[in-house]
Amino acid sequence: MSTPLRPLALAAALVAAGALSGTAQAAPAPADQSTEILSAIQRDLGLDANQARERLSADKASSDTARDLRKHLDARFGGAWIDSSGTLTVGVTSRADLDQVGRGRGKLVQRSERDLDAVKSTLDRNASRAPRSVPGWYVDLPTNTVVVKSHSDKLSAARAFVAASGVNASAVRYVPTNEAPRPLIDVIGGNAYNIGSGTRCSVGFSVNGGFVTAGHCGTTGASTSNPSGSFRGSSFPGNDYAWVQVAAGNTPRGLVNNYSGGTVSVAGSQDAAVGATVCRSGSTTGWHCGTIQARNSSVSYPQGTVTGLIQTTVCAEPGDSGGSLVAGNQAQGVTSGGSGNCRTGGTTYFQPVNEILQAYGLSLITSGGGNPNPPTGCATSEVRYNGSLAAGGQAYQPNNSYYQSTVSGAHVGCLAGPTGADFDLYLEKWNGSAWAVVAKGDSPAASETVNYNGTAGYYRFRVHAYSGSGSYTLGVTNP
Repeated sequence: MSTPLRPLALAAALVAAGALSGTAQAAPAPADQSTEILSAIQRDLGLDANQARERLSADKASSDTARDLRKHLDARFGGAWIDSSGTLTVGVTSRADLDQVGRGRGKLVQRSERDLDAVKSTLDRNASRAPRSVPGWYVDLPTNTVVVKSHSDKLSAARAFVAASGVNASAVRYVPTNEAPRPLIDVIGGNAYNIGSGTRCSVGFSVNGGFVTAGHCGTTGASTSNPSGSFRGSSFPGNDYAWVQVAAGNTPRGLVNNYSGGTVSVAGSQDAAVGATVCRSGSTTGWHCGTIQARNSSVSYPQGTVTGLIQTTVCAEPGDSGGSLVAGNQAQGVTSGGSGNCRTGGTTYFQPVNEILQAYGLSLITSGGGNPNPPTGCATSEVRYNGSLAAGGQAYQPNNSYYQSTVSGAHVGCLAGPTGADFDLYLEKWNGSAWAVVAKGDSPAASETVNYNGTAGYYRFRVHAYSGSGSYTLGVTNP
């Protein structure tokens, strides 16, 4: 069944994000904007401290709006992106929708985002035909095309690849490049760990039982040290993700090394919009920042093509592999590979972290666990459910059933439990044969929050009274 959620007017969504105001008004800087992140953004993007804070706040508001519009425009959504001025632009395929989103911020486009993704997926299925002179392809929202990168002297080979794939040539644009992407595996990045007898890589993000990293760092079964553990799953090429289960005595934490003598807290894994500011952690080059150029980008490495990557302007160098990419305090992905360096600049690609979590049924560890003081009654949620539990009891919501999500997006649960109790919240997804936990809030507090960016499917929330008893309110917002 599908949980009914209140409708959202397109214009109202943009007003909420500040996109329709005549003069951009920056929201107050969130408390989680650390000085290390702000300093790196100032250095790499040429901003002062106030501009850096305003940019992060505006990016978050625009990314939230983009998610709402994708949900409500559905097949008429032509993508959303943040331009160099920080303005959110929304592509729509219907003139009526253009009127709703505001003529200064809306753009009438020929193809929906779904159409562009279909073109790129066809190229992905034909990746084995791609010549070495084609280092990758991606959906380019601002031009409403799929960009195929090609070495400038081999454009005819790129056109032949596209023709052989059978896609509509009018939807494809060719961009000359000298890129020669390779996995960044030579030296450690992020928190160091060793693979086998000598190879080193970096921790991406902590998960229940271990951490996620790049798939090219090691194969399933390979052993690690510092911390000790083993690869429980690995996929490369095609994907570039893996997870390592660590041995007893190692404690995964929801933190990222900032290479300035401290750490950055990880609060969740909400996707940032194209054009949003992101920062990367790696031991070779430390902290560096840039912007997202595209999502769902395909890259052809010497070992084969990897699809579904985040393409960024963040620089990286060999040894930064597996390291963390964050937007504010939200985990985005792990370093896959790229071209260029941090002296002259370059293009770097990241495997989205949510895909890794979904592939292996893992839960991201966030600093602090749950939110001990969520809004009373979870008033900002789209739907609310009330119930009562005795110690040890549990209940499933919505209404002892489940809901269906037909699109990808954020599933947010906000649990307000009775004072003095320890209530936990779990989000479960149907994997085809059983319900699997994909996110949880299980701190010692009475109240919890979970935030999970998932693909289409069937979901349900489970409320568990670990200790204590009494009434609870569960607020739910889903795609």
